[in-house]
Amino acid sequence: MRTIKFLLLYILLSLVGGIEANAQLKHLDKTANFGEHPRLLLFDSDIQQIKSNIEKNELWRKIDDVIQSEARKLFEVDALKRVQKGRRILEVSREALRRIFYLSYSYRMTSDERFKARAEKEMLAIAGFEDWNPSHFLDVAEMTLAMAIGYDWLYRDLPESSKSEIKEAIIKKGIDTSFSTDNNSWLSSGHNWNQVCNTGMAYGAIAVYEDIPEIAKVVVDRAISSIALPMKGYAPDGAYPEGFTYWSYGTSFNVLFLSAIEKLFHTDFGLSSMEGFLPSAYFIENMITPSKESFNYGDSGDATSLNPTLFWFADKMHDSTVLWSQYYYLTKKKSSSFTKNRILPALMIWGKNIDLDRILPPSRNLWVGQGVTPVGSMRTSWTDSNAIFVGLKTGRAGANHSHMDIGSFIMEADGVRWAIDLGPQDYTSLETIGIDLWNRKQNSQRWDVYRYNNFSHNTLAFDKKKQDVGGYTRINSYGDSPGFMHLISDLTNAYKGQVKSCWRGIAIVDNRFVVVQDEIESLDKATELTWSMVTKATVRKLDDYSLELTEGMKKMIFRVETNQKIKLKTAPAKSSNSYDAPNGGVTIIGFETLIPASTQVNYCVKLIPQKAKAKYKTTPLKEWK
Repeated sequence: MRTIKFLLLYILLSLVGGIEANAQLKHLDKTANFGEHPRLLLFDSDIQQIKSNIEKNELWRKIDDVIQSEARKLFEVDALKRVQKGRRILEVSREALRRIFYLSYSYRMTSDERFKARAEKEMLAIAGFEDWNPSHFLDVAEMTLAMAIGYDWLYRDLPESSKSEIKEAIIKKGIDTSFSTDNNSWLSSGHNWNQVCNTGMAYGAIAVYEDIPEIAKVVVDRAISSIALPMKGYAPDGAYPEGFTYWSYGTSFNVLFLSAIEKLFHTDFGLSSMEGFLPSAYFIENMITPSKESFNYGDSGDATSLNPTLFWFADKMHDSTVLWSQYYYLTKKKSSSFTKNRILPALMIWGKNIDLDRILPPSRNLWVGQGVTPVGSMRTSWTDSNAIFVGLKTGRAGANHSHMDIGSFIMEADGVRWAIDLGPQDYTSLETIGIDLWNRKQNSQRWDVYRYNNFSHNTLAFDKKKQDVGGYTRINSYGDSPGFMHLISDLTNAYKGQVKSCWRGIAIVDNRFVVVQDEIESLDKATELTWSMVTKATVRKLDDYSLELTEGMKKMIFRVETNQKIKLKTAPAKSSNSYDAPNGGVTIIGFETLIPASTQVNYCVKLIPQKAKAKYKTTPLKEWK
């Protein structure tokens, strides 16, 4: 009876939702069987190898101890409650995933009944929520994923009454809501929502397969088709369009999905072989700087941490160099730094075939990825924490989670990030006062937020105007000579109607210092240029073309070389808008100058670390080789 009910519901919703009304399966065989529990991610046959790894290697033991210790702490806390902040209960859903994943893993590793009982208590509390907030579907997706893992992994040992309540919640508060056109626009999106929501729904469907087999197949089959949309965004080289933080989010859920269906059906239906997807592991590794912070362009934060997803990539590609930074976290970071990672148990599964004692650094110091959001990075060393690092971001401001940061860069040397990116402002702080944050059109309020426009990034502004949100740019050329690593981008499209042409080149010269060189041609009118760099350093003026930056005992010289008259500027990174987040201790440095009409000009900024000698004769970008 339940099967007929849900099939009728699916057909009805298909008629109004644009999903194929005949519910034909494109990928799964209608006779496919999902097997017995546990059928998600961790099979019984995997457990002995994981236990063996724990016994033989202290790093595996370290992770296992973190998971079980955190799970034991949950014995003493109340079950989660449905607490909404702004338009989200996402914080609750994410904690639910962390708790249930940790507890269920610990039970399967130890058979300790306390872990199972605590997970059961958590799931019953969540099942009792009035809903899982389908108006913000990420909340539903992560909650469904959490419940699916707990239900599947503990299935054989849960009381029938508990299984019934949890199963009903997964179906009614999770899967059902994904068929409403009010909630499922993510099915046709090309960003992280698609990856997260399809994964959550697929896990839910797989977990309760025996109760709604036809619908379960439709949900999984739908996910295989739909999740390919955001996966196209990794092409051609793996540069994730939404940046570091959202790679960690979207890709992690994408891999949860791929891993589950591949283990279940012995194929991922060609998804992992899509152009750029596997190489995105190199993207994320190259976005981690010598200071172990990220190149945090767009809506990304600069924090980095242990990332279980990279262990799946390392195993899939048979290349442990993508784990170079992960090995640092495992060996140098305290265990407490891992405890908030809600998918940490997946690391034990995805990494079970990896020899943690044979992880080597990458061999190339320059990396470039084109695509939706082209980005490049250069460094002088993978093993020296004082190495020079430069990252350059292009693309277009109107891309999802992008800022007006086209041509912006970050720069590190001597263990200090001298040129920083402020990152995003807390979304809820803006949404709750009605800021139209997610409208990316040219005149959107999004671009009035201080941290989102080009006046607060390490890039250019002409006549105090904002960048063009539709102007696409890329890395036009690059070179990895050890004496002159460089990246060059034509930024003209980001400044349509403002200048005739605008090119930026960034180079690390002789492994000692950095050159940022801009070549600009004005239109038939005089144009005011504002050149900006954001820094946390203390700033002191040396002369009309030079500044000294100091942080702690470290120093760096900022020097402008040009035949044009300029005015150096230093100002606090402050906004007059009441809604903008404060940026205490941050300074905008750079210069302003007037470019005459129909004139070609060249500005060369040298960023010279302490004790470095900066010998570089300004050379046209077309001659950089």
